[in-house]
Amino acid sequence: MTKKKFTSSYVGFIDLKYKPNLRKEFIVTYRVQPAKSEKFTTVAQAIAGESSIGTWTHLETLSPAVKNKLQPHIFKVDQKRKFIKIAYPLALAELGNLPQLLSFLGGNIFSMKIVDKLRLEDIEFPKKYIDSFPGPHHGIKGIRKILKVKQRALVGSIIKPKVGLSPSQTARVAYDTWRGGVDIIKDDENLTSMSFNNFKKRVKIILKTKGKVEKETGEKKVFVFNITGPADLAFERAKYVKKQGGKVIMVDIVAMGFSAVQFIRKQNLGLIMHGHRAGHSMFTKLTDQGMSMLVLAKLSRLAGIDQLHTGTVVGKMEGTAHEVDTINDFLKEDAGEIDYLKSDWSNIKPTMPIASGGLHPYLAESLIKILGTDLIINFGGGIHGHPDGSYAGAVAARNAVEGASIGAPLKKYARNRPELKKAIEYWQDVKN
Repeated sequence: MTKKKFTSSYVGFIDLKYKPNLRKEFIVTYRVQPAKSEKFTTVAQAIAGESSIGTWTHLETLSPAVKNKLQPHIFKVDQKRKFIKIAYPLALAELGNLPQLLSFLGGNIFSMKIVDKLRLEDIEFPKKYIDSFPGPHHGIKGIRKILKVKQRALVGSIIKPKVGLSPSQTARVAYDTWRGGVDIIKDDENLTSMSFNNFKKRVKIILKTKGKVEKETGEKKVFVFNITGPADLAFERAKYVKKQGGKVIMVDIVAMGFSAVQFIRKQNLGLIMHGHRAGHSMFTKLTDQGMSMLVLAKLSRLAGIDQLHTGTVVGKMEGTAHEVDTINDFLKEDAGEIDYLKSDWSNIKPTMPIASGGLHPYLAESLIKILGTDLIINFGGGIHGHPDGSYAGAVAARNAVEGASIGAPLKKYARNRPELKKAIEYWQDVKN
């Protein structure tokens, strides 16, 4: 009896003449750093095989029919830039299931010894897969309709300090902030229901305060309540917000996971879903390892997030102008315009980007020049740290955003606006 020679099934995946079909395939881009002494092409094929039909050894159980149907194709190999592009058949994914997609495209391949570093850079989706998700309930137009703000950037604020205030103290700060001209106020990412600030008590008093401010100002206002928690608890909180007359809920998408986010969205509560990305840098910050913020943004839109933190460029958080602008405007250098947060993406509504983190009124002008006005600009310390308090800080922020939205030079616009003028003088040297 002749002994068979050992062979791996991590072979046969490279086909540089292959033409991918986005109607039937995912197009996935990875950045690859092979382990020492491993060939780039060997590692590339292992990634394609391990994420689909292959394993470390030849398989007697893999029929030619299954192989032909489910085999991925590596159609681009760029060893200099350390990129590969793989076309995966749609049949490898379960429709409407983001956890399965992440297990498929971001699973065991990251643990293989022959891979030193690996980053999931981008995913382009077949229309059939996109259409298996409800996407945002409201989208940009819906958010603007609720707030009755047609064109300018929306002015947001985070209550500061982020933790420590009681519900009544939170409401007093919210009152001053809304009265000063802010459209949207939100809980911070780590405030849910605490011993010093009970969730239900906060919801009740905040919404009562909101009604009072709306009558006084004639403007629509919203508060973003953080419902983050296990899916059942988050759902109960979301229902409570709706019952009390609230319109916006926040989910920490990384901490909760897409399973919980999808579950909340599928309840069709009609609420705006505000997505906070706290924790994303655990896997997005390194340029050669993990997953890009672009991928997280795409998955968030599929899951149903109406408004998403994407980066500030000019604030304290990570994110270059090119990266944030790419996410927000969905332009891809090698393929022209494709589908991202604000673009037409089959039947999925667009998601409104949020700039948040280290922002103050003096930065509004440069921020809007870079990112445009289809944007929520969140000021935390940049409102509540104003020398004259939260009300003056809110007035300054609203003035700055209104001026920048119409292209007015900020310092000139501030001449007859004392709150804005003082904010500029106070923060103009703070670039974070």
